[in-house]
Formats: sequence, structure tokens, C-alpha cells
Amino acid sequence: MKVVVAMSGGVDSSVAAALMSEAGHEVIGVTLKQWEDADGNLPTAGCCTVGDAEDARRVAAQLDIPYYVLDYVDEFRAAVVEPFGSSYLAGRTPNPCVECNRTVRFQALLERTAELGADVLATGHYARVVPGSDGHTLRRGVDPGKDQSYVLHMLTQDQLARIQLPVGELTKPEVRDHAARLGLRTAGKPDSQEICFVGAGNYRDFLAEHFPETARPGPIVDMAGTVVGSHGGTAGFTVGQRRGLGVAFQEPRFVVEIDAAASTVVIGDRHDLLAGGCEVRDVSFVSGRPPTDPAIEVKVRYRSRPVPARLEAIDDGWLVRFDEAQAAVAPGQAAVFYDRDRVLGGGTIERSLP
Repeated sequence: MKVVVAMSGGVDSSVAAALMSEAGHEVIGVTLKQWEDADGNLPTAGCCTVGDAEDARRVAAQLDIPYYVLDYVDEFRAAVVEPFGSSYLAGRTPNPCVECNRTVRFQALLERTAELGADVLATGHYARVVPGSDGHTLRRGVDPGKDQSYVLHMLTQDQLARIQLPVGELTKPEVRDHAARLGLRTAGKPDSQEICFVGAGNYRDFLAEHFPETARPGPIVDMAGTVVGSHGGTAGFTVGQRRGLGVAFQEPRFVVEIDAAASTVVIGDRHDLLAGGCEVRDVSFVSGRPPTDPAIEVKVRYRSRPVPARLEAIDDGWLVRFDEAQAAVAPGQAAVFYDRDRVLGGGTIERSLP
């Protein structure tokens, strides 16, 4: 079997390539170039750096597989970076990794997989694709601390049929041990935590540089509308945020709402932060159809735990009703639906519900 492996320069994709090669497959390594500075150079900090590409190239050489860098900068800028800025301008908190997977990464990689005459695409994600008589299911990775099924919820049956996730059956320590046994240079490389196009700074610096309109000052108000402080731009806040508010109270205060049009940040106590549910748009289901049982579990943030809820269809989206009120339900984040370890689907949170 001929396999294209997406290589980011990290240990997970390095081991994915190694596992496919050890299984006797013909392997081709590729890296997507998704961001560059004004001079056309790769970033020097964060992930997707020139160093990451060099690590991927050297691992490919160690494994004796061909390796290519594919330029998708323009597509990434249009489909991920511009919506990232627009979301903050609208007072939302986007997840660019989800949007990249939805609009660029897998489409680009699967297209190139077909062009290269390969049978499947493999990546280093911690999740599992399980074939069955009724199609393919997407399931959580066996390492609960590294599970990445949340950012893959948009994958379709056609895509899952052409994707393999070889490290999804391993824990992170097992992946590092395997890389070390092979002498791969990425065996001890730390995981990247940064947004790939933001680099060494933080996302607020990036927004100020590329979307200066996000730095419009305005008031911070309490739930009664009383001005209690000021801010330098709503992009510096997200629903549920407690630290860095720039105001002092005896009791903890949290960002409850962001009104970007009025450049206003609303804060309240923990009770004010609770939501009974959320409206979700741009929903897709892994099987191609909604579940017959409306009782599900849902994650409303990447690192949150799944909680019981019920799905309800509406004209232009879906409502999620939590069994128990949840805090920090942020518009722009993904709501991902589960049945135990199986991913049912998901979409983008439009608004929280009382």
C-alpha cells in the first residue's frame, strides 16, 4: 500500500511515518507550508517553523522515505487566518486548528494523496478510525490526556475511508519510546502549544499587527451595566476568562459576554457564567446523519470533559441542552458530540442559552 504521511516535524507524525514504513508500506512524507512572514520565510517560533520542516526532512531521511513541502500559504490565509481575525472582531473565540482541519489541511492532503497515486493518508493525531459494516467510526485515542478527536469531528465518511491514524492506539510515552528506539531526532522534542501562525508572541500581538481594528478601547461593565473599568480591545478577552481583566473585586469575576460592536466586555460572578445550553451552527455528523438518540455527551472546549446533554434540531442548526448548567460556553468554539468514545459530529457554538 502507498501511504502519504503528514509530517509536522514533531514526534507523533515522525512515529506515524515510522509505523507505516515498518508495516511494509511505501511511504511519502509531506509537510504543509501554511504561513510565512512578509519576506516569504517560515516562522521561527511556535509550530510549523523552519526548524520543524528541517526535523521532518531529517526524520524522512532516517526512515529512507521521500519528503516534500507543499505550499498552501494562500489557502490557509484565506480560510483560517482571515476568519480568525474576523471572529475576534465579532466578539467570538475561534479555534483555528479546528478551522484548518475543516477547510484546508485534510482537503489539501487528501487531494495530494490522490495526485501521488497513494491509497491512504496517515497523520499523527491521537484518535482512531475504526471500519465497520455500517461505515467508519471516529473514536477517541487510547491516551485520554492526548486525545485529539475533538479537532477531527468534521471528518466525513469519504475522508475517514482514506485516513489512518497509527498513533491513536498508543500512549504518548509509548510514542516517545518508539521514536527513541529508532533513534529519531524528534524523540524528546517538546509538544508545540502555540497557534502555528502566531509564533513567538501571543495572539493579541498578532491581532494588533494584522487586524489593528481589534484594538479598539471600550468599557468593562458589570451585569447591571455599570462601568467598572476599561480595556484596550475586546480581542483580549474570552468568555470564562478570570485573569487579566484589569479590574479588582473581593470576589472572583469572569467574562460573561463580549459585545464587540459596542466594544464592551461584560463581567459577572460564577453563577452569571452558567449556561443551560448552546446553539450550534455548521454542524456535521461523522456518519452523515444525526444520531437517532438525542441523548449525547458534548465537549464545548478542547480540554473540557464531556458532559451529558440532549440534541434538538432547529431550522438552521441545532440546540444542545445540558443536563446540568455549564460554565464558559464561548461562541466560536467547537461543540463536539460523543457517544462514549465515539465521535458523533459537531459544529461551531453560535451563542449560549440560559
